[in-house]
Amino acid sequence: MIGILVIIAISWLLLYFIEKQHILALGFLPIVQRLKQFLIGFLLTGILCVFIQYLEAYLKSSTWILNKNVTSGIILKSLWWDFKSVLTEELIFRGALLYILIQKIGSKKSILISAIAFGVYHWFSYGVLGNVMAMILVFIGTGLMGYAWAWAFSKTKSMMLPIGLHLGWNFIYNTIFSKGPLGELVLISKGGNELTDWISLLNFVSGLVIAPILVLIYVKCFVKKETEIKTMPDNELS
Repeated sequence: MIGILVIIAISWLLLYFIEKQHILALGFLPIVQRLKQFLIGFLLTGILCVFIQYLEAYLKSSTWILNKNVTSGIILKSLWWDFKSVLTEELIFRGALLYILIQKIGSKKSILISAIAFGVYHWFSYGVLGNVMAMILVFIGTGLMGYAWAWAFSKTKSMMLPIGLHLGWNFIYNTIFSKGPLGELVLISKGGNELTDWISLLNFVSGLVIAPILVLIYVKCFVKKETEIKTMPDNELS
């Protein structure tokens, strides 16, 4: 949590000294509208993740069973871990730096830079550096999703929709389907067969390509482009 507070402080300083803005320029207000965007994003990627996991189970002929050892406290602890990791990444990739880039060089270039940086970052977080094929696949999947989330930030002028989109996917993937680093949580995969090369490719495409493309379609067609609202007059910041 201390790391997040440090990132927020640095973000605030960057916004103030470069753009004469403060942290609310990242779009946390109005509260009701932003919470609605957050919830829509959470539900959208959460449902997509459920579909992808059951598609994988179908292809593998496996089933999902409830973990009898999981408790509400463990779930809340995992949710808190997911939230902290998501907020950290969002502050870095869809926070002050993206806001400043958009002001300086425009949305299109800034979104692309953010997506590339997000894809490269996951080479390290996924531990695939040096494995060329894995690096390509991870870059495509996370880069596309990073592009969708950065575009959502650009259109809404807020971090709340990207946070919802990111947390919805991570929480369902990590906590509900036990795919994260915290081990077996709510659901556990049981049985099944190893996927053949072609079926494995289909599974990859559905998870790391089709899902972000669907999010991109949502952002393009259903997210209204908002005009930037100054959170404080310039003379109050100077």
